[in-house]
Amino acid sequence: MELKKNATELNDMILKGKLMDAFEKFYDDSVIMQENDDPPTKGKSANREREMKMMSMIEQFHGAKLNSVAFGDDVVMAEWTFDMAMKGMGRVKRNQVSVQHWKNGGIISEKFYYKG
Repeated sequence: MELKKNATELNDMILKGKLMDAFEKFYDDSVIMQENDDPPTKGKSANREREMKMMSMIEQFHGAKLNSVAFGDDVVMAEWTFDMAMKGMGRVKRNQVSVQHWKNGGIISEKFYYKG
């Protein structure tokens, strides 16, 4: 029950544009994050930098939609659609699935799957 409550709060924060607040609240200090088949980024500090760099590439955020969520044993899978204008790329819509592994109320690993 705590997993569903925490994941729902995390997703609500993302939908409200509070990405970094959600990151600080729900990501473990030793979190490992990975984009598709890129090498994983280890640790909260390194992932904070990676997230801030990604956010700095957004010229205009047009919205996000949470399409579906699935819950398992300490794992959450969420399907998202993001609509944004990116520096040097123009407006893009990205469909993405994130797979999060949780422990003690925080995300210990997350992998993002999307078409490059």
